[in-house]
Amino acid sequence: MPTDLNPYGGVFGGWLMSQMALGAGALASREGEGKAVVVSATDFAFPGAMAVGDELSVYCSIAGTGQTSVTILAEGIARERHGEATRKVASGTFKFVLLDDEGRPRAVKSEGLRTR
Repeated sequence: MPTDLNPYGGVFGGWLMSQMALGAGALASREGEGKAVVVSATDFAFPGAMAVGDELSVYCSIAGTGQTSVTILAEGIARERHGEATRKVASGTFKFVLLDDEGRPRAVKSEGLRTR
């Protein structure tokens, strides 16, 4: 939407990051079987521009796990509004901590999460 544009008419990188965080968070919560909160976002790159009206798809994979954390790689792919051409517009790494019902960090299950 026009409110998500930078001063030069491109989609604002912060909006892209927020969409990627939502996708990564959904994966962290599903695989972690509960609440997961983002604690860091690193290694962001924006190799392509995204135009208003383009469709964004976010693809995520689990890169690794810690005692209470899950690291997820995210990639944003834009498809042009009136066609099939796609291009990578963003990538980055998110780290999430799994939380229990009281908001305290909880351990990743002993069998671990599926790295994909």
